[in-house]
Amino acid sequence: MDSHSWASVYYALNKYTKPKVMNIDFENETVGDIVRQDYRAAKVFKSHHIDFCCGGGKSLLQVCQERNLDEQVLFKELNEAFIKQDGAHALDYDSWPIDLLADFIEKTHHRYVESAIPPLKQYLKKLAAVHGDAGPYLRVIEEIFNESAGNLVQHMKKEELMLFPYIRKMVLAKDGEAELSSPPFGKVENPIRMMISEHETEGDHFKQIEELSNGFEIPEWGCNTYAVTMQLLQEFQNDLHTHIHLENNILFPKALELEQMLNDKKANTTQPNACSI
Repeated sequence: MDSHSWASVYYALNKYTKPKVMNIDFENETVGDIVRQDYRAAKVFKSHHIDFCCGGGKSLLQVCQERNLDEQVLFKELNEAFIKQDGAHALDYDSWPIDLLADFIEKTHHRYVESAIPPLKQYLKKLAAVHGDAGPYLRVIEEIFNESAGNLVQHMKKEELMLFPYIRKMVLAKDGEAELSSPPFGKVENPIRMMISEHETEGDHFKQIEELSNGFEIPEWGCNTYAVTMQLLQEFQNDLHTHIHLENNILFPKALELEQMLNDKKANTTQPNACSI
């Protein structure tokens, strides 16, 4: 089976889905850890405006203290989210092979971003022109989105042309199907560090858009185009959060672990045997 095809992604939807029962350690587990184990937690965190992607390194206890949340209430909501199946099992992304996860990200989230940008640009341009006087913030939102869209397109191309191919090569090397040569970027941590930094920038851009739009609220004078645009912006932000989560919390850490394993294996095989006299 071709690992870089939709068939492999569909295969994963069946093979790597399963129900989960989770124990939650509020003091030690981070928000990113929880969402990595079961993405249904994301809906709960979003309802409390808890950042689980770029800011996912905080423990649940720290988040509750900072946002003055009742731990028992959050615990109850998370467990209800984990138990609820809605007729289907949660996708267990954490169990996926990382080359498959890279394929999935590229063929779902990257393609979504590429298709969503043009209509959003068109709608935002129209809103800024027609309603810019009533809502001057619309011009700012248009400017921020256009900058973010350009950044994301470049960001995704770097992943597709540089990082993801190397991840796939590492998987082949681990399975003994290919020799792994040194990449032009040195170590995989170098592009990963860059990708994480860019994730934070675009996460901040959409925080600004959410704040400027008052949570994607539709004012009384808002037309149908306004309503559609706010819905699409919120959808775009939701997809971006999922996209960043899958990379920051699952794909990137596993890629770093795999490279270290391959380097250790290479060092062990090239090290000369000690000679005892």
